[in-house]
Amino acid sequence: MTLFRGADAPLPHGGDLDAARRLFPGAPEPFIDLSTGINPSPYPLPRLAADLFVRLPAADALRALAAAAARAYGAPSAAQIAPAPGTQLLLPLVAALAPPGSAAILAPTYAELARAATLAGHRVQAVRAIGDIGDARLVILANPNNPDGRLHSRDALLALASGLRPRGGLLVVDEAFMDVGPLDASLAAEVGRGNVVVLRSFGKFFGLAGIRLGFALAAPALAARLSAALGPWAVSGPALAVGTKALADAAWIERTRRRLAKAAERLDAILSGAALEIVGGTTLFRLVRTPAASDLFDHLGRAGILVRVFADHPRWVRLGLPGNAPAWRRLQAALDRYRR
Repeated sequence: MTLFRGADAPLPHGGDLDAARRLFPGAPEPFIDLSTGINPSPYPLPRLAADLFVRLPAADALRALAAAAARAYGAPSAAQIAPAPGTQLLLPLVAALAPPGSAAILAPTYAELARAATLAGHRVQAVRAIGDIGDARLVILANPNNPDGRLHSRDALLALASGLRPRGGLLVVDEAFMDVGPLDASLAAEVGRGNVVVLRSFGKFFGLAGIRLGFALAAPALAARLSAALGPWAVSGPALAVGTKALADAAWIERTRRRLAKAAERLDAILSGAALEIVGGTTLFRLVRTPAASDLFDHLGRAGILVRVFADHPRWVRLGLPGNAPAWRRLQAALDRYRR
């Protein structure tokens, strides 16, 4: 068998169900996507006014979204928020805030972090620990990390930012999964230091990845530079309306954090029951390690369940949360068959 036939060109990221169907043409439908780490129970879409689709996005609506994001994420002010059509677009713009030079990426992690730094003209080195960054002037890390859920303490990150300051260095922290992380772990309140930028993703926790909405949190001058680089009307009118309402819904956010924690415990029980070693994750996904990762990927794919595998870590499999009772039953049944 070719190792991870789905892990190379056809499936470099999660979420590509069209590629999954080509890989497993006989799989039962509906295909279950557990490859992304996106909340499978999305925020309920509000009724949207028709003119949001026919008018250019309003400046007042953008300001309202920035204010809602500042409150939700704990940034000191809306002036420190740069909304964007997804953090994917922000990554190279944020990397370009540091002059081209040496960049350190704490790895293993989301591959787009290194690609974005390269696009911004940096010489990228992958390091395993904060103490290994050397003379890098740009440091990018994910906290919690994807795919293993590794979490760095606020004190360690603030010390890192302080160490970068004398050489004009910049710390970029991708907090895409911080919505389900410890409430006191975010650096959102620290971006006023001037050499810390925090990225927050809307689509993962709120389960609305198609909205394409994300934020850079930074000192006001840096946030203004990023907004200027994005240009006018970067965020669509519907995204402004949905994001503003969702970020202000504190009750839904708290209920969802609790629900996801319970769902992750249920997933743990299923994975442990299949004799799979859980080695990390967040409450939106779990990472398992097995010497038979390729076989597990193929077995689940033939059962109509897409999971995430990694060409550079051939013993890892990442699984997100099933979104409904039939999906939970199908995963349980597929892993029961796999264990036998």
